[in-house]
Amino acid sequence: MIIARESMVMKKIFIFLMLFGGLTAFGQKNNTQKTVASAVKDSTITIEVFGSCEMCKMRIEEAAKGKGVKTAIWDVDTKLLSLQFDPSVTTTAKVEQRIVDAGHDTKDKKSKENIYKELPDCCRYRDAANTKHSDDEDMDVMGVVMESDEKGNFKPLQGASIFVDGTAEGVASNENGYFKLTLSKETSLVVSYAGFVSKKIEIKPGQHINIVLNTKNELQEVKITSRRKSSFISPTSSIRTLVMTEKELFKAACCNLSESFETNPSVDVSYNDGVTGSKQIQLLGLSGNYTQLTLENLPGPRGIATPWGLNFIPGTWVESIQLTKGVGSVVNGYESIAGQINVELKKPESAEQLYANVYVNNMGKTDLNLNLSRKLGKKWSTALLLHNAFLNNNKVDFNKDGFRDLPTGSLFSAMNRWKYDNSKGLLGQFGFRILMDEKIGGQTAFEPAKHKLTTDYYGLGINTKRYEAFAKIGYVFPEKRYKSFGLQLSTYKHEQDSYFGLTTYDATQTNFYTNFIYQSIIGNTNHKFRTGASLVADKFDEMYKTNNYKRNEVVAGGFFEYTYSHLKKLDIIAGIRGDHNNLFGFFVTPRLHIRYQPARKTEIRIAFGRGQRTSNIIAENSSVLVSSRQVNILNASPGKAYGLDPEVAWSKGISLDQKFMLFNKTITFGLDFFRTDFQNQVIVDVDNSARQVNFYNLDGKSYSNSFQIETNYDIIEKLELRLAYRLFDVKTTYHSQLLERPLVAKHRGFANVGYEVDGWKFDYTVTYNGTKRIPSTLDNPVQYKIEDRSPSYVLMNAQVSKSIGKKFPVDIYLGGENLTNFYQNRVIIAPDQPFGSYFDASMVWGPVSGRMFYAGVRFKIK
Repeated sequence: MIIARESMVMKKIFIFLMLFGGLTAFGQKNNTQKTVASAVKDSTITIEVFGSCEMCKMRIEEAAKGKGVKTAIWDVDTKLLSLQFDPSVTTTAKVEQRIVDAGHDTKDKKSKENIYKELPDCCRYRDAANTKHSDDEDMDVMGVVMESDEKGNFKPLQGASIFVDGTAEGVASNENGYFKLTLSKETSLVVSYAGFVSKKIEIKPGQHINIVLNTKNELQEVKITSRRKSSFISPTSSIRTLVMTEKELFKAACCNLSESFETNPSVDVSYNDGVTGSKQIQLLGLSGNYTQLTLENLPGPRGIATPWGLNFIPGTWVESIQLTKGVGSVVNGYESIAGQINVELKKPESAEQLYANVYVNNMGKTDLNLNLSRKLGKKWSTALLLHNAFLNNNKVDFNKDGFRDLPTGSLFSAMNRWKYDNSKGLLGQFGFRILMDEKIGGQTAFEPAKHKLTTDYYGLGINTKRYEAFAKIGYVFPEKRYKSFGLQLSTYKHEQDSYFGLTTYDATQTNFYTNFIYQSIIGNTNHKFRTGASLVADKFDEMYKTNNYKRNEVVAGGFFEYTYSHLKKLDIIAGIRGDHNNLFGFFVTPRLHIRYQPARKTEIRIAFGRGQRTSNIIAENSSVLVSSRQVNILNASPGKAYGLDPEVAWSKGISLDQKFMLFNKTITFGLDFFRTDFQNQVIVDVDNSARQVNFYNLDGKSYSNSFQIETNYDIIEKLELRLAYRLFDVKTTYHSQLLERPLVAKHRGFANVGYEVDGWKFDYTVTYNGTKRIPSTLDNPVQYKIEDRSPSYVLMNAQVSKSIGKKFPVDIYLGGENLTNFYQNRVIIAPDQPFGSYFDASMVWGPVSGRMFYAGVRFKIK
């Protein structure tokens, strides 16, 4: 909220009257002693106190208050503190000293330099006063984004978006709500934050503003005048982070997380095999095992849950997704190698009061979703998220091989979460989630009650139960908002009972995770640090056929991360962590991230670091369960997970993000290159023999090179174009021979067009996928041999939606996927002999099903 002119006038009148009253009380020297005593008892004076913003106001007024002080009101514009106090109890000198000790100069006293430097960036009044600019020089606009609670107290909003209207140029507010943006001319800023009404503000270079956003149910008369980008590179993050908002997710049906990347060129999502319906992501040319998946920075589906983890997160629960390539922060652990995907779920305090979604496609798959949220008093809020997806059609068989392309069954998931905020720095949240999933697949004639674990028909059944609980507690020091600590806790139990033809696989994983984080500054906010300790404990119990794999894996460690910031030009994050794994001993994880801004619209980022993880060879390679291949673990050592070493890799990356104008519209251009070198890798070798799969430690080279170029352009108002090209060079040593990694496309092209008009939204996506190497089947009989390379192919998806109503909006959407009706004709080798030695459903390089149409409706009460 920019302080209104009328409000400024009223404040000045009030100060004048208070000052006049004080002067009158002390100026009547001919009054009686009794009158003088009465006047002295309740004196009012003004003191000049220096500060910059509303946060300064809160700090100054809080410092001024004390014994004998009745009121203390500081005006941001006049820099005058109006003080009403009892001079028989305190003195102005004592009050001034308290203010100076809080970091604010007065006319007669100056705060110590070390105290002043502890103030947040937005409160550095000396820096602002000493800054001079020439007439032709760009000037910084500085400000603070805040919200106002029920008592009228201001609270900074971290992560608010501040963009120059009509462009992609902008920043995000920091933990103190502070932002700084360089401008060369008078323009408009659009300020937005999830759950709050956006504001458009006229601004001049060099101006300092304070902005108070109102929640969406407070100011109906405020008109939203700008659109936020559906996905964007976070401009203030030293680590290159792509933020995908809910608007981006609405470009497709997004029934679950696996479908949330259809409009993203960086991530590939493909089926693991031809019968289970499980999917995996692919980032930097590496399988999803090497990408750390987190839910609000807590561990997401991992370990046993890896093959089906993407299906377990409903799209309607997702608020936003943050995608990072390469290694991430040491604060989040040591496992990220190819990247990190962090999913932010709907928040109790900002989510819709009611959000319902119904989806159905022409194959019969149906999704039902219901989200409920409510505020309970001033401090508590809660949300209940429900999801049910089911498919009963067992006749989906596009290639007519007698096998269902998709398993039938039902998945139910529910989450209840709570949040506490006392508006004084103490935050807490906790919740729990349950999931139950039943899948039936295999041949179309398979009936579990009759044919389970028999050779009559090939069938599979996967029954999963998962129970999760989590909690977070944090405290932000009110007077030093750069200082805080937090504790993260989570636990889950994952149970899976399954069979694949005559093969059984039952597994249980129990996990406990805790992470303590403390952050503060060194001297001033240019030097920040985070430090803490974490513990991850996993208990695995897997029964594969007659082999029982059990292990308890406990990893305890500590970390320290230092961040240096120099103006807007340079950010350096240097982190290191040390961990002890009870199976593999002590190891160190160093990581470095640099962001450099040589020009106002140019950003260069560099990332370097180490990652380590333990491979879960059966769960992460579920395709071996749907084939007749013999599983061999070569050169296994006792005491290790499956007798194999941990996977260790070093990742290096560089990226460039550039903005420029074309026909008065902003174009964003980005390119990145990442190389990943494995020091050790668990090799999954299906090339040595078509009837075996061998697991062994890397003996030789294994690397991934990834290059991507992408551009986004608003062709005309509300018409967005996104183009991208990606090149992979991924090779691994298999039995002393360096080969191209199988089932990875070297080339990929991507185009997405989105248009909005009068409540209508149109989205069209086309992707080109290059050829992929297929593992050798030369030792199979002729009828069971397949080509050594797949063909290239093009996929097209489209969706149209219409929003109806404003107070209670309803979205109706229709769409189609794989509009070219392209699918892999030979998904399974030897489908006519499912119990023979050549049966293999793991050679999937393309879509397993053809053209699909869907429809749905969304209803919201905000």
